[in-house]
Amino acid sequence: MMLEDLAEAKWLRALIVAFSLIVLVLLAFQVLQPFLVPVVWAVILAYVTWPMHERVVLLCRGHRELAALIMTLALSAAIILPIVWLIILVQAEALPIYRELAPLLAKVELPDSIKQIPLLGPRLVEIVEQFQRDPSSIDTAIRDFFSQSSGEVSAVVGGVGRNIIKLGLAMFSLFFMYRDGEHVAAQVERMLQQFFGKVRVSHYLDAIGSTVKAVVYGLVLAALAQGTLAGIGYAVAGVPAPIIFGIMTFLAGLIPFVVPFMWTGASIYLFLTGNTVEAIGLAIWGATAVSWIDNIVRPLVISGATRIPFLLVLFGVLGGLAAFGMVGLFIGPVILAVLMAIWREWIAEKRSQADPT
Repeated sequence: MMLEDLAEAKWLRALIVAFSLIVLVLLAFQVLQPFLVPVVWAVILAYVTWPMHERVVLLCRGHRELAALIMTLALSAAIILPIVWLIILVQAEALPIYRELAPLLAKVELPDSIKQIPLLGPRLVEIVEQFQRDPSSIDTAIRDFFSQSSGEVSAVVGGVGRNIIKLGLAMFSLFFMYRDGEHVAAQVERMLQQFFGKVRVSHYLDAIGSTVKAVVYGLVLAALAQGTLAGIGYAVAGVPAPIIFGIMTFLAGLIPFVVPFMWTGASIYLFLTGNTVEAIGLAIWGATAVSWIDNIVRPLVISGATRIPFLLVLFGVLGGLAAFGMVGLFIGPVILAVLMAIWREWIAEKRSQADPT
């Protein structure tokens, strides 16, 4: 009798169902884990470019599959073609820069302040000394340097774009996001409403949407402004291949606090080549115009749109980058934005309870 009663107990059935669901979710996560980062990138790209997709749907007279295909191909070209162009430029311009810089590296003497930098200093000293003994060994030394640092670099860079397979998966997923995005979003919203209520889900989704757009626009616009101003500075100062260094500065601008290393390195190069005035001018330009434009554009776009303190957004960007790779640039601020929405809603509820009138 006890076993029959236990088998008919509602709480036991609910416990078994909950346990089974948890196991299935964990197993599904293990199966889908390799594809999560490309799918997240596809969701972000689809959401940010959705207004453009709607215009394409109108031009295609409501044929959503055709519109999804056009948008996917256009966005793929917008991502892949600049990468190919940059690779071609690097191949064309890297050799002249190397030939000009190689004789200087053979005579350079690193300052004590650089030699004492933890981890980096000893490696740089080793590279310089090896090159001074054998100038032809610079290629091997540079490869060894980056291979030894690959763990740190991959941890920082991470995410999508490290190889063509993930990029292809992201573009493949993007097609289905465009085609079925409205239906999937509606289903997710209805599911969340069952747990949190219609009003709360609306607030949370608004917070997520505004944060994603603000972070994407803020990061890209700030990086574009920094890359443009830095490229102008490189061209005026006489840095070889200013377009390449400008594009690299734009890419570096997506990650906070990295851009100063770009124009500082260019200034050091000018100083080593005997262009002292140009080196000083580029350093001043980088410290003022290039660096400060980031302090104007990024807080104005991100904090103004999300009503989140910029310091919290900065922590979200850096923390997300460390935890999830490049895609964490957007996931980190979104998580904090949702927490801020929950916090504000809780404060509003407490105030309404304290002051019912």
